[in-house]
Amino acid sequence: MKILILHSDVPADAGEDELDCLTQAATIGEAISTLGHQPATLPFGMDLRANISGIREHQPDIVFNLVETLAGKGSLNHFATALLDFLHLPYTGCRTDAMFITSNKPLAKKMLRQAGIATPAWLTLEGETEDLSREDAYFLKPCREDASVGLDDRAVLQTRNPQTIRDALRERQEALGLDCFAEAYIDGREFNIALLASDQGVRVLPPAEILFVDYPPDKLKVLDYRAKWVEDSFEYEHTVRSLSIAPQDESLADRLREIALRCWHLFGLRGYARVDFRVDGQGVPWVLEINANPCLSPDAGFAAALDFAGLEYTAAIDAILQDALKP
Repeated sequence: MKILILHSDVPADAGEDELDCLTQAATIGEAISTLGHQPATLPFGMDLRANISGIREHQPDIVFNLVETLAGKGSLNHFATALLDFLHLPYTGCRTDAMFITSNKPLAKKMLRQAGIATPAWLTLEGETEDLSREDAYFLKPCREDASVGLDDRAVLQTRNPQTIRDALRERQEALGLDCFAEAYIDGREFNIALLASDQGVRVLPPAEILFVDYPPDKLKVLDYRAKWVEDSFEYEHTVRSLSIAPQDESLADRLREIALRCWHLFGLRGYARVDFRVDGQGVPWVLEINANPCLSPDAGFAAALDFAGLEYTAAIDAILQDALKP
């Protein structure tokens, strides 16, 4: 089959979070070749007519969708799937509705809460708020960006006052040029669960715990931008992924798997996804984010979960491709 790898149009001076998309494209291209298919790559930019022309020129049997940003904005990633829907082409991963909803974090949190799935309290400038008096710290996050964009020490706010939070949100929005919301910080452990489509249904991969090693007592433990992308930073060097679950945590791991599977069905996810959690001191899991089409780089968490589960990376790419052909 002819597989077109459609990826973000990444400028040479982009940040590491965007450049990683090109690493994914190269790695997936190798896997597609190993599977006996013909890979090709195409950047997806702001010129929709040029995108249509380029895609039609390749005449792909399947499009492997790696479009994470458009013009550097994660909030526009659903443009790619919408265009592929228009062209009636099969493509990998989540469909347009799921891409749009999960990239809108306050909207996704509303759906989680309505479904009875715990998610930290939040506040937006549009008036969406809950009881904020139970937590002492909040993170000011962009509403529609992934890869921990905009999440650093300046995004931390120590207060329980809703008006103080709103004032800080306005300042943060002006500084970033992005809509933001405030989310309560859950003091506890951080986990994520990767999910992969298969012929037998959804395969829930082993849970991964993010360990914050030797963090100072006054530093909040959070997987921020520096921890993910800045290799010479304290955060990067002291944030460790562990896939070994202790016997006493098996019941917690089962609970995380159950919630992740519920999220898969709630948001209509396809192909592959990841659900991020915090677990508080009472052992209660809180869903932080739903990641549609998470990073597939060889050193990323999804690949690590595959390896720990005894699944070959190439076999996972094949499963994602086969899922794209399903109605």
